[in-house]
Amino acid sequence: MSPDPTFAHIEFAPGRVLTLETGRLAKQADGAVVVRLGDSMVLCTAVVSQNVKVDQSFFPLTVDYREKFASGGKIPGGFIKREGRSNDKEILTSRLVDRAIRPLFPDGFRNEVQLIGSVISADDSNNGDMLIGVGASAALLLSGAPFDGPIAEVRIGRIAGAFVVNPTLQQLEQSDFNLVVAGKMDAIMMVEGEMKETSEEDMVEAFEVAHDAIKALCQGQLDLVEQFGVPDPLEYTTAAPPEELVAKMTTLIGDRVGAHIRSQYDKSTFYSGIAEIHEEAVSALLDVPGDDGEPVRQPQTEEGWMQGDVEAACRVAEKEIMREMVLSEGRRLDGRGPTEVRDIWCEVGYLPRVHGSSIFTRGETQVMASVTLGTTRDVQAVDQVFNQEDKRFFLHYEFPPFCTGEVKFLRGASRREIGHGFLAERALEEMMPPPEDFPYTVRVNADVLESNGSSSMASICSGSLALMDAGIPVRKAVAGVAMGLISDGERTVVLTDILGTEDHLGDMDFKLAGTRDGVTACQMDIKIGGLSRDVMLSALYQARDARHHILDIMEDTLAAPRDEMSSYAPRLTQITIDSDLIGAIIGPGGKVIKGIQAETGTTIDLDERDGLGYVTIAATDQESARAAVDIIRTIATVPEVGDEYDATVRGLKDFGAIVEVLPGKEALLHVSEISHEYVDRVADHVQVGDKVKVKLIEIRDGGKLRVSRKALLPRPPGRRGAPEGRGRGRPRDSRGHHRGRDSRGRGRPYRGGPR
Repeated sequence: MSPDPTFAHIEFAPGRVLTLETGRLAKQADGAVVVRLGDSMVLCTAVVSQNVKVDQSFFPLTVDYREKFASGGKIPGGFIKREGRSNDKEILTSRLVDRAIRPLFPDGFRNEVQLIGSVISADDSNNGDMLIGVGASAALLLSGAPFDGPIAEVRIGRIAGAFVVNPTLQQLEQSDFNLVVAGKMDAIMMVEGEMKETSEEDMVEAFEVAHDAIKALCQGQLDLVEQFGVPDPLEYTTAAPPEELVAKMTTLIGDRVGAHIRSQYDKSTFYSGIAEIHEEAVSALLDVPGDDGEPVRQPQTEEGWMQGDVEAACRVAEKEIMREMVLSEGRRLDGRGPTEVRDIWCEVGYLPRVHGSSIFTRGETQVMASVTLGTTRDVQAVDQVFNQEDKRFFLHYEFPPFCTGEVKFLRGASRREIGHGFLAERALEEMMPPPEDFPYTVRVNADVLESNGSSSMASICSGSLALMDAGIPVRKAVAGVAMGLISDGERTVVLTDILGTEDHLGDMDFKLAGTRDGVTACQMDIKIGGLSRDVMLSALYQARDARHHILDIMEDTLAAPRDEMSSYAPRLTQITIDSDLIGAIIGPGGKVIKGIQAETGTTIDLDERDGLGYVTIAATDQESARAAVDIIRTIATVPEVGDEYDATVRGLKDFGAIVEVLPGKEALLHVSEISHEYVDRVADHVQVGDKVKVKLIEIRDGGKLRVSRKALLPRPPGRRGAPEGRGRGRPRDSRGHHRGRDSRGRGRPYRGGPR
């Protein structure tokens, strides 16, 4: 007999109810919750290990979201027929949850924590990716982990000017917003999404709508825990340094760090100088003179502080000294003011053989983008539970180790690379022309060559320039900038175009991309609570000014898409036909389309959208494309009596010839229509492969065509009708009918053809 589960029903928006259930499934996990919206269900589990990794400098949190094909009654594609490694959608969803939850654990917490969200039921309307955030948070609350939650995630759409919380898949297709917001009862923690050139004011309004729903979902989690039973809190230790050690370290290194961060900035010398100060500070506390006078490193200080404590305290002190300089002086590490953007230079057309390329350099961040144009055969196939639509535009972001002067193994794309690439892809995709106007598949490669802050935003700028260099008719140029924030609760400074160090020591990383007319994509992580509406708008307006400044420089390099594409790009020609004629172009077993491709040297793709057939022809030269277009248009033409054709003889019969008037369309050239003269043997007049000029004289039921050759031949002199004779050339009467013979040998009219 199954146990009695505990439920919480949460109305997070008018008429929308989300259900939490615990106590039935996965009871050996520290916390397990099933989240249900409609018929979509996600099982979320949390396990907190007793293993403490005190020797590492980060919190070992793992989040995995998986969509099981069985949940939607589907079988995975491919040969293996089982779920493999996480796809991009699963990785991106996992990152959204990780970014919202990670800051809510205590500083220095090093216990391993694993959160898994598995889609166990999937309907056709409710995406499972927004359910894992709520379920993972509730599972953590039930586990007793030191988690400063709950949190919740929601998706915001906007349809006809009205915001919608967690829109269905069908509603999202009509929405000009696709914004994911995560937050606590009192603060927003994370934002990511895309919009159609929206205003800053509309973005803030969307945040507020999302936060109202988040509060309801958080309260529902608290109600669930209260009903089920509040767990015993986990006992743990942290690797955070003691406050008195941090104070001592601040006194010890304060002056040297202050002088160093105010000197001329260069990334390599900056970090080497900080490392030198760091090592000297550790030596001052842990090294003592040995018997030979050389310093000897002690395992701990007189106060009992270990080397790891001292090093951690040094990092905390350095961070606070840098933050104070920004708050008190408005001066940044590289000497800029809060609103200044680093120096920028751009170049396009750097790579001679690619279809489009650019280099975008901002300070010590540099991205080289290249564009490749392909046909519809190059689309990225999507095989997911909630989405099966192929992608015809995609951006791949690569972050090799040399861009930060490091040595690492080259592996596949990391989660960070997938996340940054998807953000850049979203920012640019809205400006791409529709497939009806530009039928190419487009791939952008964004290679980071140097990195010191906001390489994803530089990828957007470089990608936008490369698209225009490729001659793609993008609607507008797109630029991006990363904003930061430093606050001590009383003083707040918003920073434009942050460095990598400012990202680390700051309280916010807010990436915004868009055109001159609005925002197209954003990503925000906040480490503090209670960010006011005024501060949020200030950051958005400051980002808008920076974006316009960057667009000015980009437009000085290339103001509009090039008129001509690269000579190395494939030439695509697209025509539309009646969708009912697609089969005729393909032909039996693909015979017709293969013949056209072989004859013209082109590649032809067929697609059906909105009741129309789209024919896309890829060719190396315009003449080949034009020849293929002519053939296809001919096939797509509906034959009419009276049309004339240059037909090809395909076969000979006793009663006439079979001729091909159009590719894949054959007609009967009856023996009586071959010539004005009497035809005894068809082979005496035409042979297989001959080209003959014919005229369509009849379309019979079923679409069978009859043509005439003699109708286009001049009549013999002095002859008004067909010659008389025997057999098939029987005499005709005055009305042109054949005269036959009855049983008595008398003439009688005959209206048919050969019997």
